[in-house]
Amino acid sequence: MQAKELRARARAELADELLRLRKEQFALRMQQATGQAVKPDQFGKVRRNIARVKTVMRELEASGARKT
Repeated sequence: MQAKELRARARAELADELLRLRKEQFALRMQQATGQAVKPDQFGKVRRNIARVKTVMRELEASGARKT
């Protein structure tokens, strides 16, 4: 997922994507805690995707504040 793709989405879609990523992050933590095999690189990927979504949401918020 790239920031360019995220910027084309609506705020509601971004909020849904953020919720989905948080749930995925939680599931990965639970799998690690129970000793199930988890791909260790997934933790970083999900964390970076969450940061991208939050950054784009913040950009939308800041640009909306300037217009009014």
